[in-house]
Amino acid sequence: MEKSILFLFILVTVSGFSQDSEYKVSSYLTEGTRAPNTHYIGDAWLNAIIHNDTELGYNITKATFKANSTLDWHKHGSPQVLIIVDGEAYYQERGKEPVILKEGDVIKCEKDMEHWHSSTKSNDVTYLALYDGGQPTTWTEVVTQEYYDEVARKLKSN
Repeated sequence: MEKSILFLFILVTVSGFSQDSEYKVSSYLTEGTRAPNTHYIGDAWLNAIIHNDTELGYNITKATFKANSTLDWHKHGSPQVLIIVDGEAYYQERGKEPVILKEGDVIKCEKDMEHWHSSTKSNDVTYLALYDGGQPTTWTEVVTQEYYDEVARKLKSN
């Protein structure tokens, strides 16, 4: 009798794990799709991990920029958090000095703060961006190759 009960318990437990899953599972490890070369210089890939989820109220996008690639100056209608998961990035807010962000760094950019970010001159960067997708990004000014190179020289000498 004990063996029968044990067998039934194991059978029920195993059958519970073998059912078809209806979960939507994605991975931030997926490279994503190559971004159209619109508001940046270089090569970039985007993976919209969570996008337009009204219940959550925010988006999570994984972005990978090859070395020597940069976004233009822009701002968001909500705060944005960048989590550097691999590589190194340049980051600058309007009126402040640029900085280098490295793997593990987390930075919050306030709502409507004009800023730009990029890979460094010699390193790719991959980051997760958390933001409210209710309002589109406002692109404000092109980051020229000359400006980017100047920032790279300045940060390399520090």
